[in-house]
Amino acid sequence: MTHCGHVAIIGRPNGGKSTLLNTILQQHISIVTNKPQTTRKRVLGIFTDDQAQIIFIDTPGLLKPRYMLQRAMMGYVSETLSEVDVVCVVVDASRAVEHGTILDPTFVNVIKNEVAGDKPVVLVLNKMDAVPVKKEILPLIEEARHSGLFVKSVAISALENKEVDDLVDVIRQYIPEGDFIYDQEQLSTLPERFFVAELIREVIYRRYEQEIPYATDVNIIEFKERENGKWQISADITVERETQKPILIGKGGEALKQVGKEARRAIETHLNQKISLELFVKVRKDWRESRAQLKNLGY
Repeated sequence: MTHCGHVAIIGRPNGGKSTLLNTILQQHISIVTNKPQTTRKRVLGIFTDDQAQIIFIDTPGLLKPRYMLQRAMMGYVSETLSEVDVVCVVVDASRAVEHGTILDPTFVNVIKNEVAGDKPVVLVLNKMDAVPVKKEILPLIEEARHSGLFVKSVAISALENKEVDDLVDVIRQYIPEGDFIYDQEQLSTLPERFFVAELIREVIYRRYEQEIPYATDVNIIEFKERENGKWQISADITVERETQKPILIGKGGEALKQVGKEARRAIETHLNQKISLELFVKVRKDWRESRAQLKNLGY
């Protein structure tokens, strides 16, 4: 008998949720940077072996929304929690040790208010590679047990791929019996346009500081596959103020050229296909607070 089910990956920003998904799938499917709030939408990744198919859904980091985009991001979390069979709460173990608790009020409230009582919740203590004294995690595991919120606690390092297989084995115990939904070779249901836009946005997050990454979004306007020769891809990079446009472009367009070069390499690796990439910068005033513009950008 095979098992098949959906698993939500939730947690605070920068807890390593996307790194965990990539490590489980052994594929760079969810973008990763050192800045919080990198993930904005749901990223679906499919893990399959002989016994189980687990559909993981990486979600935006839990926060108190300050503007409409963030409210949309938290909407993705709520939507995901209503659909899945298992919830994985990813916690930065090094930060939890520093604070002396794993019971962050933000995710505790989400578990109590948005997760059905019979839905198993697994605590994932991530970033154990950053905890110098490993036994300091033991009181936190005991705290988790006494809280009654979790069916299991697993300490891992997604970055170093340590104990991640153990985590998958734990999750497998709570996945319902059933036939596989997707082909065993399939890694996601999301279109290639989505991943291309995300890879461009990942480069922007890595290359720019302060407000620029958070004020930008990427929209694919052309994705032309060719039987012979390079595929043609064009994308609009949206900013919300005129003053941000020259920062993104740089003197003589040099900064944007570097974004294009780095993004093109990442996209070619992802698609296993040579491409031609054109990037344009567009100003959409205060798009993060505009319901209409967010809808046009796919939120």
